[in-house]
Amino acid sequence: MDFYEEIELYNEAMENAYLIITKRVDLDEMCELIENGHEFPLPFNPLETLQGSPEIIDLIVEYYISIEDYEKCTELTKVKEKCLKTRTK
Repeated sequence: MDFYEEIELYNEAMENAYLIITKRVDLDEMCELIENGHEFPLPFNPLETLQGSPEIIDLIVEYYISIEDYEKCTELTKVKEKCLKTRTK
């Protein structure tokens, strides 16, 4: 895998993480895609890491800041705040 392929895979993993965290794709849909031969790279293991983990969300927000996609940053920040409120209850 060359550098550009690695960058493309990284970008795809971040987009997939966004889809999972914002619940546009759930784990069942992700598993179905994988079973049908599609790749679904993620920067975390969804079976071991809570999708609402503040650390994971921060990682994804930093990615979207770096590519200047501030709408997704805002949405992810709202999800993070909601998750933190849920944890403190």
